[in-house]
Amino acid sequence: MLASIGTSVSDCQVMRTLLFFPSKISRIPVVSFGRKSSLKAYSAKMELSITRPDDWHLHLRDGDVLKAVVPHSAQHFGRAIVMPNLKPPITTTAAAVAYREEILKSLPADSDFNPLMTLYLTDTTSPMEIKLARESQVVFGVKLYPAGATTNSQDGVTDLFGKCLPVLQEMVEHNMPLLVHGEVTNPEVDMFDREKVFIETILRPLVLKFPRLKVVMEHVTTMDAVNFVESCNEGFVAATVTPQHLVLNRNSLFQGGLQPHNFCLPVLKREIHRKALVSAVTRGSKRFFLGTDSAPHDRRRKECSCGCAGIYNAPVALSVYAKVFEKENALDKLEAFTSFNGPDFYGLPRNNSKIKLSKTPWKVPESFSYASGDIVPMFAGEMLDWLPSPL
Repeated sequence: MLASIGTSVSDCQVMRTLLFFPSKISRIPVVSFGRKSSLKAYSAKMELSITRPDDWHLHLRDGDVLKAVVPHSAQHFGRAIVMPNLKPPITTTAAAVAYREEILKSLPADSDFNPLMTLYLTDTTSPMEIKLARESQVVFGVKLYPAGATTNSQDGVTDLFGKCLPVLQEMVEHNMPLLVHGEVTNPEVDMFDREKVFIETILRPLVLKFPRLKVVMEHVTTMDAVNFVESCNEGFVAATVTPQHLVLNRNSLFQGGLQPHNFCLPVLKREIHRKALVSAVTRGSKRFFLGTDSAPHDRRRKECSCGCAGIYNAPVALSVYAKVFEKENALDKLEAFTSFNGPDFYGLPRNNSKIKLSKTPWKVPESFSYASGDIVPMFAGEMLDWLPSPL
């Protein structure tokens, strides 16, 4: 949030992490992937046409930061599930409606981007609020933040089973998805094990207790999460996967010195977990879909002695996802991941419009300026292979 942006600049000199997938272009024939998507290659130029994607996990902040970042998401995504962890958090339907209006006013004049709102679950959320949220037709999920798990989560849930059971039951009745930040916050649990422990102590018991509750495990990071999601009933438990967790592992936090712009929560994990995520999304499972977890922070809030968690990837996300699928020879499965699996899980129609992804190298800006500072994007200053554009 803008009001929390600091003013002191650290002396830390940030070295940019290179996208480690090499660029390869070869002469190939025209290939068609059915009616929904098509890939064309003309000598050294490839183009991929896909249904306009949606972002099922997005942070937009508010104020001047919102105005600066929302055009990047609106440029290529049709809709986005907007996270509610502002200061104060979006805990009521009325607040969600007001926040949606602020987002709409911040969009470019010709944009048809549709923000899908969420409520921030607390120990005191009432079942009536769930009913109001469903009736509003603008709220599409309720976000579970374990208290202290990530940015602005201090108002999150302290005892899910002791204080939130009536709300969870009401969510089942109204088919309202629970969107889960899947980490425990016990300081005795190793930072890299927080997701695994959450699955065993909270998420698995939750799914067993409420088998008809739709659950999205947000920004999964481990093989454990992949295995859990795949073990659940399809259509009731799914997961979003970020670009950073598909292309970076925990070495990316430390190579060449501490890399604050690669710090996010859940934190990057071992290479074995990154590979498990890549396999899960590129083999065509309907249980996984695009969720960038794009989380902008002012440069001064990242490059400091106690930096914020969050990677701003909205400008580069589609380029990175395309590279992942290309490397795995799975471009024919990209459209389902970016454009079909999410709306199908939420029971929403797929977008009618399309976008184009061209194999055209482009340079990521070093930063994006706004009224009070600047925001450094993922892979700032680096060259990426795939360029998205509207059709």
